[in-house]
Amino acid sequence: SECKMATNLVCRVHPVVLFSIVDSFERRNEDARRVIGTLLGVYEKGAVEVTNCFTVPHNESEDEVAIDMEFARNMYELHRKVNPSELVVGWYSTGPDVTEHSVLIHEYYGRECKNPVHLTVDTTLKGARMGMKAYISSNMGVPEKTIGTMFVPVPVDITSYEPERVGLDVIQQGKHNPKRTVSMVSDLQ
Repeated sequence: SECKMATNLVCRVHPVVLFSIVDSFERRNEDARRVIGTLLGVYEKGAVEVTNCFTVPHNESEDEVAIDMEFARNMYELHRKVNPSELVVGWYSTGPDVTEHSVLIHEYYGRECKNPVHLTVDTTLKGARMGMKAYISSNMGVPEKTIGTMFVPVPVDITSYEPERVGLDVIQQGKHNPKRTVSMVSDLQ
C-alpha cells in the first residue's frame, strides 16, 4: 500500500524512534552538526506510523551533502529480515529546521518510497522541550518553468504499543529520583 498526498495525513511516531534518534545524536562525531536517518514503518489510511529507524552516515558542508546510500540500503535489508512488514516511510534529521540540504536528501528518499515523510527532532531543546515536526513535500512553481519543492507540515503524534507504554512509565519514575535510577519489581511482585 502507499501513502497518498493529502492534507489530512497524520504522522504517528513510536517512542523507540525518538530514543534511537536522540541516542544517535548523542553518539555523533564531534564535527557533525546534525544526524540523519531512515524512518521505517507502515502506511495506514490517512496516516503513516513510524515504528523504527536507523542512522545513515552523511557529510554536510556549506555547498554539498553526501549520504552513504549503500549503507542505508544494507541496513534496510537487514531490518527487513527481522521485520518484513516495516517499509521505508521517510527520513529524519536532528535540529529545529528544514535546511537547504533537506531537498536533496528528500529527493533520495523519494526514490526509496512514495511521498516520504521528513521528521525533524529538535535536539537543541529550544523552549526547554524537544520539538518534533513532520513534513511531506509538494512541488511548486510555474508550469514549464523552474519547479521548486515546498515542505508542507503534517500533524505528528506520539503513539505506543502497550509494552512500550509500560517501559515508558517505568523510565519516567526515574525523573523523581535524585540518582535518576529506577528499581525493577520482581516477577513475583
